[in-house]
Amino acid sequence: MKKRIKKKKAIRRHSIYMKSVNEHIRDRLLGAAAYADVKKAPSLAVIKKLNWFPRALRYARNRMLMGFYRYGNFKDPTQPNYDRIGSAISRLKIYQRTGNTEHVIDALNLCGIEFENPNHPDAHFQAIDDGYHTQIKKRG
Repeated sequence: MKKRIKKKKAIRRHSIYMKSVNEHIRDRLLGAAAYADVKKAPSLAVIKKLNWFPRALRYARNRMLMGFYRYGNFKDPTQPNYDRIGSAISRLKIYQRTGNTEHVIDALNLCGIEFENPNHPDAHFQAIDDGYHTQIKKRG
């Protein structure tokens, strides 16, 4: 095992070493995130801790547990067909008006249920970069 690691490091020092697709993607993403020196970028383990929301997920899970008693198993085919997306949008509008983050958690759960058990007739997952990104909001 040690010989393999040493060999790989030796190969990387030479100009003939070709980056893997994952290395190219990582370099590009880190460059876009303003990490000029990719070697100084945080590890994936650190990024997972930084860019995660365990408190929100804990609250979401708690509400899903209570929702089971209130609404039943959302994967049960005999359940009513709820307008989850419309309700999620409505909850986010209420959040914008009131600032109560419980509505964000409700929208998170509704979107999660829709993802797992979609109502949309053409539901599918296709990873794309559609050009729509979160805009920076001016402070003030």
